Amino acid sequence: MCGICGYISKKRITEEQLSIMNDTMYHRGPDDAGVEIYAGANDYYVGLAQRRLAILDLSPLGHQPMHSENGRISLVFNGEIYNFLELKEEISDYQFKTACDTEVLIAAYLKWGIDMVDHIHGMFAIALYDRETDEIFLIRDRIGKKPLFYWLDGGNLVFASELKPILKCPGFRGEIRRQILPRYLFNQYISAPETIFTDVYKLEAGSVLKFKDGEIKKWKYWDIKEVYKEKSKDPVNSYEEAKEGLKIRLKNSVAARMIADVPLGTFLSGGYDSSLVTAIAQELSDEPVKTFCIGFDVPSYNEAEYAKEIAKYLGCDHTELYITEKEMFDLVASIPQYYDEPFADNSEIPSMLVSKLAKKDVTVALSGDGGDEFFCGYNIYDNVWQAQRLEIPGAIVNAIGQMPLGGGKLIDKMPFRVKVIAGNRNPETKTQLVSEGYVRASHAFITGKETLDVPVNALDYISTDFNLPINEAPILYPVESLYPTNDFQVKRMLLDMYTYLPEDILVKMDRASMKYSLENRCPIMDTEVMEYSFRIPQRFKYCKKDKKHILKDIAYDYIPKEMLERPKTGFGVPMDAWLRGPLKEALLDYSSSSFLKKQGVFDPEYVSKFISNYVVNGDGGPATGANYSKIAWSFFIFQQWYNYYMI
Repeated sequence: MCGICGYISKKRITEEQLSIMNDTMYHRGPDDAGVEIYAGANDYYVGLAQRRLAILDLSPLGHQPMHSENGRISLVFNGEIYNFLELKEEISDYQFKTACDTEVLIAAYLKWGIDMVDHIHGMFAIALYDRETDEIFLIRDRIGKKPLFYWLDGGNLVFASELKPILKCPGFRGEIRRQILPRYLFNQYISAPETIFTDVYKLEAGSVLKFKDGEIKKWKYWDIKEVYKEKSKDPVNSYEEAKEGLKIRLKNSVAARMIADVPLGTFLSGGYDSSLVTAIAQELSDEPVKTFCIGFDVPSYNEAEYAKEIAKYLGCDHTELYITEKEMFDLVASIPQYYDEPFADNSEIPSMLVSKLAKKDVTVALSGDGGDEFFCGYNIYDNVWQAQRLEIPGAIVNAIGQMPLGGGKLIDKMPFRVKVIAGNRNPETKTQLVSEGYVRASHAFITGKETLDVPVNALDYISTDFNLPINEAPILYPVESLYPTNDFQVKRMLLDMYTYLPEDILVKMDRASMKYSLENRCPIMDTEVMEYSFRIPQRFKYCKKDKKHILKDIAYDYIPKEMLERPKTGFGVPMDAWLRGPLKEALLDYSSSSFLKKQGVFDPEYVSKFISNYVVNGDGGPATGANYSKIAWSFFIFQQWYNYYMI
């Protein structure tokens, strides 16, 4: 686990400058650093740098950049290749000098070329320079566990695991891409390929980027919708066979992720996913597995007591820490330092705290991330299941609702849930059931006008990389016609695998854990598990409205049902109380008309009025109540980020 950065450019960046860029990621790799610059063809220079967190082969032999014995290949790499031992046996003619998975990547490239991506399984962000072809490849893992940013500056390319190295690159201008801000305010994260900056992109999950002579070619080697389309043609129609097949793959996945030359444990929240991962890890371990959990004094979202009970039942070595609201609040100021583009999912705060707790005893922690998206765990999947069954009545109500009434329309007087179903007519966004008020407000923060999403053709949206005028940039994802299924639930799960999982959940855990130089591994997102999940019929995942049914059933093989069966709680910091309390003055300063005019990002008149109403008037009217704390929090986090990096 590491942080990587580098460039291929005709503008030479010195070794000292590259070292400064690299050291902005010290937290990602405090054990070692490597910086090298090479002369390429056609007046290009290539720079590769890495900060290392040693997990496998702790000796100096694991130093990066790493090179092939013949000097053809140089490589920097962030992540873990879980099938590296099998690959090592398969590439038996290569003379390995280390016990590192990094060297296996070099051998795999020499054997298969860039098709090596089809052979490696794990979490990874790779930069590989091939001197023979004078090509540099950037490669990201299938689901997007490890981040990889790149800046296109004319015919030059700069890349990094985080934005901080790019911000420190000589000549970087840092122009904010305003088009993406309505969607950021609405979702609280920024989706690949976009970033907060113009000309800076995230390499999408499952993608390869090739740079040669100033030209870029990019392609998907693993695409969720294509893999789903292929695998779902071969369903496992026997429930017992599906359960056993999934259980075997989960055990193999956990076993692969327990390979480490440093102490290892698990995050144990007490929910199904983390409990199942922990149970399998304990079954495979000769010693009590170290488990970590944080607790809260608010019963409505505290699961620590359940986690403690499960850890005791499994025979784990459990550590828990109850935290106060003040301890959570004190982390707010550090959010932009580690989440170096605006990111407003407030569960990043407890994620940082549990990572800090675990780091005291381990360097690697397994988590249960991915269970909800691949096995139908979120409450929204109940809602879209119901929406599909109300599709025809909704269309009828929508038609009737267009009748004029009191200067408006009949639909304006209908209850909120009815309006959402009735107004859900766009085939590109059928599963994205949203509040119209939130969509309007998110647009207006930038444009000053409360408009709804404009229709955008899915193929146009993808081909333009979202470089649309601000008043045309969609908040929702107009892509659902591209998914090979008519099932609303499956469509939404696939959408979440493209968006919410890699751009929110995985970003949150990557930055939270790496803040404390802790590696987080996610067994449920193993390639074999993900691909097998697409063969499991939806009726086994969502059975009589029981979400994650098959995954729960496997968990019951290890842990009594009565210890696990309870409502899903989730976690949320008291955003509304903070924004109207200790953060009130800062929020008002950030939203003052004078500050906003000078900043030139948001619409001063609309935002100043919106925030003033929200803070001062309480529940005095539309867009002022506690329900709007989400958009106010997104705005606050952006301004906090802006203050940290742009002023």
